[in-house]
Amino acid sequence: MSMLRPHDQKAAEALAAIPFTNPFLEERIALERSALGAGYHGIGPVLRARPGANEESFPALQALRDRSESLVATMRSRMEEDHPATPSELRLYEDLALFLLYLRSASQFEPLVKALTHGDEGTLKVTFWDEFKCQFNQLFRPLGRTLPSDYRPELIFAGLFQVERAFTHIFDKIIGGSMPAARLRAAVWESIFSCDMRRYLCVLHAGMADVPTLVVGPSGSGKELVARAIGMSGFIPFDAGAGAFKEGSELFAPVNLAALAPGLIESELFGHVKGSFAGAVSDRKGWLEKCGQFGAIFLDEIGELDGSIQVKLLRVLDLHRFERVGSTKTLCFAGKVIAATNRDLAAEMEAGKFRHDLYYRICADQVTTPSLAEQLADQPDDLPELVRFIARDTLIRSRAGMHASIRAADAAKEVERLTGQVVDWIGSELGPDYAWPGNFRELGQCVRNVMIRGRYHPPSRGGAAMGGRGPLDEFFRAAREVELTADQLLAHYYAMSLHCSKGSFRAAGRRVDRDWRVVRDQHDPSFLDQLRAYGNAQVR
Repeated sequence: MSMLRPHDQKAAEALAAIPFTNPFLEERIALERSALGAGYHGIGPVLRARPGANEESFPALQALRDRSESLVATMRSRMEEDHPATPSELRLYEDLALFLLYLRSASQFEPLVKALTHGDEGTLKVTFWDEFKCQFNQLFRPLGRTLPSDYRPELIFAGLFQVERAFTHIFDKIIGGSMPAARLRAAVWESIFSCDMRRYLCVLHAGMADVPTLVVGPSGSGKELVARAIGMSGFIPFDAGAGAFKEGSELFAPVNLAALAPGLIESELFGHVKGSFAGAVSDRKGWLEKCGQFGAIFLDEIGELDGSIQVKLLRVLDLHRFERVGSTKTLCFAGKVIAATNRDLAAEMEAGKFRHDLYYRICADQVTTPSLAEQLADQPDDLPELVRFIARDTLIRSRAGMHASIRAADAAKEVERLTGQVVDWIGSELGPDYAWPGNFRELGQCVRNVMIRGRYHPPSRGGAAMGGRGPLDEFFRAAREVELTADQLLAHYYAMSLHCSKGSFRAAGRRVDRDWRVVRDQHDPSFLDQLRAYGNAQVR
């Protein structure tokens, strides 16, 4: 005889599956709906952040907890009555109890998440470990039976802390209700936990940092936000004896390689010893050495690396070993590498600028950030939400918002007022078809321009100019008006050839009957970026 009635069995199976499901995919909502039936009151097809308190983003949370409490209590009483339980029923109870434990303790992790987010690693001593362990033992231990996974409480404690951090960083930074945004949130979640949470809990939590992540996408589309969400959400073990999470140094270290002089990149990454080159007046730690065991280093614009440094980085990824410039002492790198680029690395490899072996080492886990135009094409109503996010960053989260003379209520009102002004201005002056070639970075510029000047003027050679013109429209207009020099005209033409050749220099060269190296060296990269960012401006 089954431990649960058929209706309860279906609900229990749905609830038990939730902890092992990507929360940002449609499957999560389907499970909630199946678990709660007529009592389900969700919002939209996927989980997403919404302005306001948590209950507005997770309206079914309390109902899920109540249902889980009831089902766990029923199954526990049956087992305590020596009701025979099959292996599948024991697994069901264990998974359901795990979800219930998360629902009970999630809010207690929030102060720790905030402390770590603001760099206060020293405040990670927790006060509710004993309470958590007591609940864990009540749920998993006194049944007189061996459950399938035999979880350790300190592992589950650390895992739930990681889950809460991942939710916070993904929800705070990747907003919007479009499916491209939802898929991006889901991809970031998999970069943190993989697609198999059971495997992650069993073994992968200790080795996920060994897998580098490559973030690709057009310029201004939020690659650093994605990298930060991944880097700040790594697994941090819990020391049950000390009652604290193990500390490390900086959790997320962004390094913009394009902003560094080529001669300084090696020293910045690997460090150097005194006297190793002119100007090395003392020993210096590099970013790889500063990165802690539980941290991540973010190499933005990895396509800028010189070939010799690419070889050294490959050694770091393969062996976790490196030396400072001018030193023979081998040092260890224990963190995670996250890289990003808006370049076509396949084309860079074809041109001999990027090593094949490094590419295949860093692309095991790849995340692609969608353009702003893609997101708005799928969900035009997201524009006010995105503008509000930027306005809040500008007026509340900036130094201005922290000033003692600013009242929180006044700042909140100004956020709404500025949001309305910007959305109205975009609607009347740019129109719904504006392509946002600069992506979120351009939208931020638009918000600040309207705030300061009451208007925004897109660049004349942006991916789409005023009135929604695309990059090709602007190019043809400039050509008709003879506003381009012969070199500019040819550089644009080479970029168009590259665009329709999907970034292949050789194919582009064949298309325009030129040596591929001519196309590589003489095309206009900014115009190519604009063509890619516009999305639907395909050259045939």
